[in-house]
Amino acid sequence: MKVVQLLPELESGGVERGTTELARHLVSQGHESIVISGGGRLVHTLEHEGTHHVALPIGKKRLSTLLLVPKLRRWLEAEKPDILHLRSRVPAWIAWLAWRGMDPQTRPRLVTTVHGFNSVNRWSEIMTCGERVICVSDSIRKFVLEHYPKASPEKLRVIHRGVDPTDYPHGWKPPADWRAKFDEEFPETRGKALITLPGRITRLKGHEDFFRILGELRDLPVHGVIAGGAQAKKQAYLEEIQALAESSGLKDRLTFTGNRSDLKNILAISDVVLSLTSQPESFGRTTLEALSLGVPVAGYDHGGVGEQLDLLFPAGKIPPGDTAAAVKTLRQFLETRPSVPESHPFTLQRMLDQTVEVYQELLGSARV
Repeated sequence: MKVVQLLPELESGGVERGTTELARHLVSQGHESIVISGGGRLVHTLEHEGTHHVALPIGKKRLSTLLLVPKLRRWLEAEKPDILHLRSRVPAWIAWLAWRGMDPQTRPRLVTTVHGFNSVNRWSEIMTCGERVICVSDSIRKFVLEHYPKASPEKLRVIHRGVDPTDYPHGWKPPADWRAKFDEEFPETRGKALITLPGRITRLKGHEDFFRILGELRDLPVHGVIAGGAQAKKQAYLEEIQALAESSGLKDRLTFTGNRSDLKNILAISDVVLSLTSQPESFGRTTLEALSLGVPVAGYDHGGVGEQLDLLFPAGKIPPGDTAAAVKTLRQFLETRPSVPESHPFTLQRMLDQTVEVYQELLGSARV
């Protein structure tokens, strides 16, 4: 089986991670894996692991990108892939236009993945154009059916994102030398119960709610950790919430770690990990990583995070926006640490196997 995946670039992020994980799996199973993108730091790893990378500026949101349609069509006709898998809107439009102009009896079978709650419009609807449409959570499936009536339920397939339990083993703790360096870098965290809010610094992550919650826990020896950095365009917001933390009297009870390559370690030493997004996330990989490590998670009960908590750790479910309920839950967790199940169904291997099953099912079905 020859599989082509398309995405804008290969720098970082959930879409990129899913693409490279699937590419690695396809190669390991003896399939031919090709990725088309505008390039990025992950290309070297991808090629080293056996995937062929084709560099095309297919993610540029400009009219000139349409000129790639005939070029991509000729390439597809020459390469004759079995599966064309689209993961992002700009590449999806270019690929769909190229695919639509090919012979319906010989062109590759078309798969799309809806990774997020995109704005509802004709532009975003392209992600439902596949002969099979993968939804990364039940929440995404519901969203697609509610907003895109042309998307037939019969072609939707829910495949939850997954983590490798060998990378995030239950009960794992980081090495002592790492902990010593962390304590040296952030001495204010020593001897405190750590409540961690992971993720990039954006307005949707719920930092203001986090500050309200910490303010209600002043009587306890807790320390808040915001584990994540801000992109250049988000620096103003970072400065805004830093000022808010200071004006709220939380400066000495809160640490901003900035960008970290050791988030796994920070999750593992946390007493509780939070998810306070103001809008539902499509899946919420970081919360799953924490749960896989055996760390309690308290999160707003919506989107993919709500699905995880409902199945794996219902004690952590909080009504969205209800900071008083969050405070009550955290007090309970800090008084008696709850146990987190040692296994869960949201594994990377299951995600990969189910994706290949979708490919094989589609290849075995009649062309329409």
